[in-house]
Amino acid sequence: MTDLAWIIVSVLALAAVVAVVGAFALVSGRRRSQGPSATLPPVEVSPYEVDQPPAAGATAVAEAEPAPTPVPTLERPEPVEGRLQRLRARLARSGALGQTLLSILSRGDLSESDWEEIEDTLLLADVGMGPTTELMDKLRTETKVLGTTDPQTVREVLRRELLELVDPTMDRRLHVEPVVGDDGNPHPATVLVVGVNGTGKTTTVGKLARVLVAEGHDVVLGAADTFRAAAADQLTTWGERVGVPVVRADRDGADPAAVAFDAVKEGHEAGADVVVVDTAGRLQNKAGLMDELGKIKRVMSRQAPVREVLLVLDATTGQNGMRQAQVFAEAVDVTGIVLTKLDGTAKGGIVVAVQRELGVPVKFVGLGEGPDDLAPFEPEEFVDALLS
Repeated sequence: MTDLAWIIVSVLALAAVVAVVGAFALVSGRRRSQGPSATLPPVEVSPYEVDQPPAAGATAVAEAEPAPTPVPTLERPEPVEGRLQRLRARLARSGALGQTLLSILSRGDLSESDWEEIEDTLLLADVGMGPTTELMDKLRTETKVLGTTDPQTVREVLRRELLELVDPTMDRRLHVEPVVGDDGNPHPATVLVVGVNGTGKTTTVGKLARVLVAEGHDVVLGAADTFRAAAADQLTTWGERVGVPVVRADRDGADPAAVAFDAVKEGHEAGADVVVVDTAGRLQNKAGLMDELGKIKRVMSRQAPVREVLLVLDATTGQNGMRQAQVFAEAVDVTGIVLTKLDGTAKGGIVVAVQRELGVPVKFVGLGEGPDDLAPFEPEEFVDALLS
């Protein structure tokens, strides 16, 4: 190869090298001017963790907000007025007393055995020996004076005499007017509810709260039965249904008097009208438990006088309930009676007996298991139901 040829080859090789180096430098410069990639994330970041704008046509999904807590719907108790009329059919189930008496008196000329049957009927209905004797004497006299055995006439005589025994003149109002405490300030009226085990006492307190709410009162309940957690739970459920707060102990076996005191205090601070305190059921022959009732009442009275002490009696216990009533009356000065389970029993005469024995009125009667089946006692409606 000639010298000229070598020169040409060398020039071409040098030009190729220069071209390659220039192209590389141009590409590198462009990359440096653009900076990092705007579409790809850094290597150490997952592309799934980078917020990306929604694609065209896509709908953005908002994060779901937590569902609001549902507000419980409060029950509206039935009006108190006219409850006994509504429950009259149930009360009539205890009308075996009236029906039996009417059937005997309408036989015509009554023999001595008929009069003895009338007396037995009254005693079996728990009218009591004293009231039975009075009623027998009046019936004998009236039938002789009238000289008639017409069933309707005899029924009117019987109704009049039974109504007199039930005594419509007794004050059956539930006294829940606010009172002035020792500090000179108004305090809610307090109601203490007592009774033996199994009479339906806690249920009665819950139903009584509904009666008071129906009458427009602001109520606080006190669960002073600290021996049974179920009793406090049950009372709390009753209160929640009508928006009534319940004061209860934070542990089983707490001092019931302290719970009662806290309930009255809470009622005063909350501006409530009435505080109703439930107590543990107790046997009337347990002196220690009966003394505890007296303590509860004394502790409650430190803030304001106790307006009502209601004794809950089971109407089916009959004369056995009379001894219970006497002991409770001695312990806490009972002001009124609540007769439960009066529907479906032939023991309607217990109304007469308990009032005569204690000198205090029957103020409420329980005539069913419904939440509004507690009714103020009305003497005329009661007697009419017995004779219906």
